[in-house]
Amino acid sequence: MADPAARRCCCLGWDFSTQQVKVVAVDADLNVFYENSVHFDRDIPEFGYVPGARVPGRFAPPTFCSNCRTQGGVHVHKDGLTVTSPVLMWVQALDMLLERMKASGFDFSQIVALSGAGQQHGSIYWKGGASRTLASLSPDLLLHQQLQDCFSISDSPVWMDSSTTAQCRQLEATMGGAQALSHLTGSRAYERFTGNQIAKIYQQNPEAYSQTERISLVSSFSASLFLGSYSPIDYSDGSGMNLLQIHDKVWSQPCLNACAPHLEEKLGRPVPSCAVVGAISAYYVQRYGFHPGCKVVAFTGDNPASLAGMQLDEGDIAVSLGTSDTLFLWLREPKPSLEGHIFCNPVDPQHYMALLCFKNGSLMRERIRDESASCSWGEFSKALRTTEMGNSGNLGFYFDVMEITPEIMGRHRFNSESHEVSAFPRDVEVRALIEGQFMAKRIHAEGLGYRVMPKTKILATGGASHNRDILQVLADVFGAPVYVTDTANSACVGSAYRAFHGLEAGADVPFAEVVKFTPHPKLAATPAPGAAQVYEALLPQYAKLEQRIWSKTRGAPE
Repeated sequence: MADPAARRCCCLGWDFSTQQVKVVAVDADLNVFYENSVHFDRDIPEFGYVPGARVPGRFAPPTFCSNCRTQGGVHVHKDGLTVTSPVLMWVQALDMLLERMKASGFDFSQIVALSGAGQQHGSIYWKGGASRTLASLSPDLLLHQQLQDCFSISDSPVWMDSSTTAQCRQLEATMGGAQALSHLTGSRAYERFTGNQIAKIYQQNPEAYSQTERISLVSSFSASLFLGSYSPIDYSDGSGMNLLQIHDKVWSQPCLNACAPHLEEKLGRPVPSCAVVGAISAYYVQRYGFHPGCKVVAFTGDNPASLAGMQLDEGDIAVSLGTSDTLFLWLREPKPSLEGHIFCNPVDPQHYMALLCFKNGSLMRERIRDESASCSWGEFSKALRTTEMGNSGNLGFYFDVMEITPEIMGRHRFNSESHEVSAFPRDVEVRALIEGQFMAKRIHAEGLGYRVMPKTKILATGGASHNRDILQVLADVFGAPVYVTDTANSACVGSAYRAFHGLEAGADVPFAEVVKFTPHPKLAATPAPGAAQVYEALLPQYAKLEQRIWSKTRGAPE
């Protein structure tokens, strides 16, 4: 715990994620000195029931609603495609978290600014008149007690929803195809993207849509709770809607018109992600003791907030090596395509970020470990150390489930002459898997406009980042040093960093300047001598073979 004198100028970072609401407090030296969370299923049993869970009586409902239980913070509907979350669950979780902080003696008066993150793509529908309720909150009551009648749709569609395929095809057709839509908005049409969700609601529930005076993302909804008025959507999270022109940073009128009428007025004008959107509502001053000058910096999506938390800079790349592998890229000149996503950068409005997801991640690595390394990570690492860079030209593609990037399934092995073979020796198999995974990541990142720069650093996170031999291959393939960093709470911490940055942004202070004294990541691997020459020759061959497999699976000419 930091010295109280060092915490007179502090910021809060919030994260309204799929399964919980979390908060961290960061002092002026950018040290986290407080954190807490409310888990939806466990801590709010009227929405998510867990046997044995106990919640303070003041939050307990009079009766238990057996048909409104969430699992993992969501309702999966009978069709298996529609996935929603109760809006009031998020509000009640905020109530509970603030009450816990107050009971612990947390000094809210030291908070000079706050910002936050929300799960991307989810949407909230404010009923006509809700703005008046927000502006006149009573400090004698909890938020959820006052906002119960403020939503025209009580269950919000969230990022796990995949029920809008028809709306996606309609939007792409209107905009001249998937590539044209991607060029304009940063992504082709995706079922979870907000514009398509809005279109579905307008088509299937026009009465609720007509009753809606404002549509928020989870991020801007959360900020609105703190403002006591509607917070604008920020550029970065707004990029995940299939509605924002990412280059001009304005709503696309053709996209809006394709989704629903009067949509622009319901969305409001988007703002830079570093914008101060207002001062905290008097409700929080009176009930919790916030300073009335506490600023609210625009909330953004959880992925953009994580980029801030990991402190990526131009040319950097973060590789999350988990169940699925995810790449975060900082881009200057993006090239939107049919895969991946381009968002406006949350800490530099002149630049962009990209996301690429690869489904065959740690489970695929574990499967090859079990098959070719005697279920031992030690043997797996030994195979990487005892085989040469480039694997003597042997290349492998390992997709036991349908891959996202690219859409390929199955295992495919090729020898140095590009002839397909049925099997590799065990140690060759291990290296083929890891080299192939990282070459695919580099190829598809470069397809979005990413280029390795002399100052590039790679930040590795997730389970596989603990294996230095895997990280050595990553460094070799990308030709850049690899660092490891603790990214626990990265969206929360990144939000607190962004709050500090928001206070300085009016003076054009770069985000990197604000966070320059935070702990640096630890160097884990540097490219081996000769790596650049090996992979510069191998990467084009890998890309060519990948295209061959993709074409073959679709019966298209190679």
